[in-house]
Amino acid sequence: MSDAHGVARDQLRAFVERIERLEEEKKTIADDIKDVYGEAKSMGFDTKILKKVIALRKKDEQERMEEDLILDTYLQALGMIEAPQDQDAA
Repeated sequence: MSDAHGVARDQLRAFVERIERLEEEKKTIADDIKDVYGEAKSMGFDTKILKKVIALRKKDEQERMEEDLILDTYLQALGMIEAPQDQDAA
């Protein structure tokens, strides 16, 4: 086998081993997160809402406002909420 093949093989092995280590770390972190959610639940917090709060914190204010506006539009179209009354009409 040529030296170039040996180098490529070694690089490939290094990539695979790094990915495997990272996957194991990812699993450990996921387990830790699951434990924290369990802790929060045992303290009386709603984990479903906690996950929503975390997702919202990842977004900037403008993105959240746009999503809220679209959500309200869809809910109004489905009759799930009333359209806001025009303040000029009052």
